[in-house]
Amino acid sequence: MMFAPNIVLAGFMGTGKSIIGKQLAHKLSLPFLDMDELIEEREGRSINQIFATDGEPYFRQLEVALCQELAKRSGSVIATGGGTLIPEANFKVMAETGLVICLDCEPDALWQRIGDSENRPMLAEQDETRLNRLMNLLKQRQPAYQRIPYHIDVTHHSPVELVEQIIKNLPSR
Repeated sequence: MMFAPNIVLAGFMGTGKSIIGKQLAHKLSLPFLDMDELIEEREGRSINQIFATDGEPYFRQLEVALCQELAKRSGSVIATGGGTLIPEANFKVMAETGLVICLDCEPDALWQRIGDSENRPMLAEQDETRLNRLMNLLKQRQPAYQRIPYHIDVTHHSPVELVEQIIKNLPSR
């Protein structure tokens, strides 16, 4: 089977990029790279700590550099962070050497998946405005997600079903 050198999974937090990416990579016998995990490894601290200590702009700089690095690879499945491909330059560099697939999910399902999570720095405050912040962030990011040509709705499907759907729809090269 022939396809783009990298398969890049994008989308909002909680859509399953890491879980689906791991299973997809395993099924295709390709290496799996989780950008958030790579940043945490290299920095020696969690993303929450990076945000708290150095702020979001510093974290976004790390993402830009990692996008440029990973786009030079081939034959990998890459899970991006929820905001990684919001800057058009990051999207373009990843799309040049990979098939970018956006995982979509209905807001109610996203809230069920991530509502109580403490590993979401963009939603760090655990208060009554958290749902509103999630909805606002999703709305802000929607235009960037819409420019991604391939979309899969993950709302009512298991990771196994989604992996099969992705494989079945991989373009031939």
